[in-house]
Amino acid sequence: MSKGIFITGTDTHAGKTVVTAALMYLLRKNKYDSCYFKGALSGAVECDNRLIPGDAKFALEVSGLKESYENILPYVYKNAVSPHLASKLEDNLINIDVIKEKFNILKKKYDYIVMEGSGGIVCPLINTENEVYLLEDLIKELNMNVIVVARASLGTINHSVITVKYIESIGIKVKGIIINGYEKNYLCDDNIKMIKKLTNVPILAVLPKINSVESSLGIEKLRNEIEKSLNVDDLINSMDEI
Repeated sequence: MSKGIFITGTDTHAGKTVVTAALMYLLRKNKYDSCYFKGALSGAVECDNRLIPGDAKFALEVSGLKESYENILPYVYKNAVSPHLASKLEDNLINIDVIKEKFNILKKKYDYIVMEGSGGIVCPLINTENEVYLLEDLIKELNMNVIVVARASLGTINHSVITVKYIESIGIKVKGIIINGYEKNYLCDDNIKMIKKLTNVPILAVLPKINSVESSLGIEKLRNEIEKSLNVDDLINSMDEI
């Protein structure tokens, strides 16, 4: 039976892709048979008549995972808008059964799956006259729990507490919080203390602000920082059967 965890963020710029890539690296560096997955991605870059999904590309590069984009990312869109809107603009509507099918194939192939959200917890995947299907609905169908990625900067207390409380209110368990973009100052230090106090959720890791994280030096720094900040056993313990 595979285990997994879903990575969501408090807002668009929290850094869930960076954190997801780092978690994948930590797992694979420690010989855990693990895979990255994302149901839908918007804002892909067109290159030689092909859409390149930046989030998945970064996760593969950081972690060393060798998988085709088609296997780990069922829906890719060029328009940098919410997936429900991008799917309409590009006439390629999301079928949740397709996402679940791809996910189940990976479950049979890998022992651990780290799934990155397409946006925040309330991100719409489908919006029709008869149905609104949100990311939270997919998380429930896939029987996953969540790690929340939060910024370290001003405003993060409100974003983090609201996100955690909402997720818990809909019956999804928050297994931990990862702080991203930390800088050594009183503001960031106090933010972390307050988030832990107000949510009563463990802070699993604190990652510093990394400039040019997609560069070779940035990627190496990200790898080093996740190894320093998070024990792989704590990550494994946050993952449940899916």
